[in-house]
Amino acid sequence: MANVTAQMVKELREKTGAGMMDCKKALVEVDGDMDLAIDYLREKGIAKAAKKSDRIATEGMTSVVSNDKHAIVLEINAETDFVAKNDKFIQLVQDISNQLLTVRPTDLDAALKTEMPNGQVLQDYINEAIQTIGEKISLRRFEIKEKVADHAFGEYIHMGGRIGVLVVLEGTTDDAVAKDVAMHVAAINPKYISRADVSQDEIDHERKILTEQALNEGKPANIVEKMVEGRLTKYLSEISLEDQPFVKNPDVTVGQFVKEKGATIKSFVRFEVGEGLEKKEDNFVEEVMNQVKK
Repeated sequence: MANVTAQMVKELREKTGAGMMDCKKALVEVDGDMDLAIDYLREKGIAKAAKKSDRIATEGMTSVVSNDKHAIVLEINAETDFVAKNDKFIQLVQDISNQLLTVRPTDLDAALKTEMPNGQVLQDYINEAIQTIGEKISLRRFEIKEKVADHAFGEYIHMGGRIGVLVVLEGTTDDAVAKDVAMHVAAINPKYISRADVSQDEIDHERKILTEQALNEGKPANIVEKMVEGRLTKYLSEISLEDQPFVKNPDVTVGQFVKEKGATIKSFVRFEVGEGLEKKEDNFVEEVMNQVKK
């Protein structure tokens, strides 16, 4: 049996919103496996779907820039939220964005080895900024998209760079339409373009959880299947961009809005600062006690 610690219980509570005792019981039942514990709580109807990627961990800024043929969305991390208001950091983000848009490296390692206009390697340029700004700074990720004659880029930055979205539409050159879709993506955070993009493994996983939920609710076995399929359809529509009610006009879906403009959604990228990373938690009491002991 795994040793279930208070920190594990706390983490599960933060991810699911379930009570402390329920979290502890779930962890004991699955031998300390965090993902299985989340599933256990959902099956019991105690927790909603965990959104681990929604947890904001580190600080920094996203950026979206483009030219006639290419666009890039990237995330640059720092240690505190104050740095996002620092003029030197803002300039650094802009410089790196323009650099990567121009060079279009294939991956992160290649990006950090590119040569800036002043002759510096990008990693050295970042290291110099670290010394000046006084915080650890890192280029975390980026994606580059290309468009042709009948494509449009939708670029949107929310909350001063907290969220950056890049959308590519096919069948239109109207960037304003694409930007509307990008704003929707920033607000609603879909996982896929359409339900056809959802893997069978994910569908099977969700169907299992929904089935256990229905059975635990005491529903008769002869109606569980219909209930599960109805709930699964709702789940797929919630995570699929084309099926979501459009934020600017909830009477139509995003798919309908785009189709009315003679276009289709080719791709989208949504970066939120720090998503999926663990944030260091400082224990102030422990820090003070350590100082007292010295």
